[in-house]
Amino acid sequence: MGAVILRDMRTRFFNHGLGFIVQSLWPLFHILVVMMINVSAGRAAPYGDNPMIFFASGLMPALLFIYISRFMSLSIILNKPMLSFPVVRITDILFARAFLEVTAGFITIALMWVIFTVLGISPYPDDPVQAILAYLATILLALGVGTIVGVITSFLPIFATIYALMGIVFYVTSGCLFVTSNFPDQIAIPMSYNPVLQCVEWMRTAYFENYSDRLVNREYLVAFGASTLLVGLIGERALRRILLEAN
Repeated sequence: MGAVILRDMRTRFFNHGLGFIVQSLWPLFHILVVMMINVSAGRAAPYGDNPMIFFASGLMPALLFIYISRFMSLSIILNKPMLSFPVVRITDILFARAFLEVTAGFITIALMWVIFTVLGISPYPDDPVQAILAYLATILLALGVGTIVGVITSFLPIFATIYALMGIVFYVTSGCLFVTSNFPDQIAIPMSYNPVLQCVEWMRTAYFENYSDRLVNREYLVAFGASTLLVGLIGERALRRILLEAN
């Protein structure tokens, strides 16, 4: 797994380990652009004193899930040569990529924290413990979905493209740019079954004390994430020989 991590760091950007920094700048740039577009459009913050904090609190978990799960789906395709070594397992490749994306996520948070502090904006959530738990639950969900998608992509490489397009759906329906709980129950409740939306809602309730938690179901999100991870690991174990022969 360590070898795969080092290989990814060197080959993904500029054939140099320092190129890994770019991996953290992509989501940061994405967040900043979306925030600036919404702020420039004059959109007021439905909650909190600053619209940048409101949008960032929704974008961070949504993009964390999309980036981790998406690049886990590409990990087998990008690291096929590593499978020629018997010591390297498919799970090593999947979780090496996940490790890099999670690390990039923490770097992105640190950079956002610095930017907000320089701008004189307080980045502290009202409930830091719940914010940390929401972030960890998002990572769990991304690992589970990414493992399943990574196994499927090993059989069907085109599924990586399909899943990348699905990321747009996750992004639009995650509620990161609007307040889902303001919708009528006929719309809000069906949307709440989207686990990515649960990540966003959980994070927002941690940041804003008066944010409605009527759609938040923490047990559902954790159970969904753990279940997908279990299914992905069982699938990889059951199909390991076929996966290795296919690659």
